[in-house]
Amino acid sequence: MFRLQGSRTLAVDLAGDAVKAKNGSMVAYDGRMTFKKMTGGGDGLRGMVTRRLTGEQMSVMEVTGQGTCYFADRASEINLVSLHGDKLYVEASNLLCTDAGLRTGTTFTGLRGGASGNGLFTTTVEGTGQVAIMSDGPAVALRVSAQYPLFVDPGAYIAHQGNLQQHLQSGVNFRTLIGEGSGESFQIRFEGEGVVHVQPSERNTLGGDV
Repeated sequence: MFRLQGSRTLAVDLAGDAVKAKNGSMVAYDGRMTFKKMTGGGDGLRGMVTRRLTGEQMSVMEVTGQGTCYFADRASEINLVSLHGDKLYVEASNLLCTDAGLRTGTTFTGLRGGASGNGLFTTTVEGTGQVAIMSDGPAVALRVSAQYPLFVDPGAYIAHQGNLQQHLQSGVNFRTLIGEGSGESFQIRFEGEGVVHVQPSERNTLGGDV
């Protein structure tokens, strides 16, 4: 069971089961726990080869035991996402912890990844269970519908789920509208049905000051 202790610490109650977490993110635990570093983002040799080829880096440990384990990373805000047989797309740097039964992998993002400064591939988490993702400041989950597409600053994007199509488009950005932007800028247009997780802080991007 995943639960938050405040907004920056994740508590996971274990009863002989396991979770996969970002390596080095354990800050405390009670009870009896074992920690094992995993290769390939928790997907073994095949996952390790895939991640080296794609450049999507994720160092993971498996935590097993009886008791409660607490996780945190650089005082980042933590957000809980529940999956019900669906898939979450999330930047590896924003992934803190998953149920051990969830499958992780990589997928091609194309120009969207390049514009956001995260590379051309991103991490996927799939199955039924809980996921804890991190953000710089409290994230918001924004609904996308067929009637209302969503436009997102690439530097603020952290994850999405659902049946969504992405389109990278250049042109006027949010800051340019009020006279503060400069250079080439990009937005991500999400269409379809789903949810996009956005943080209230912008990482540096390759697409200009967005």
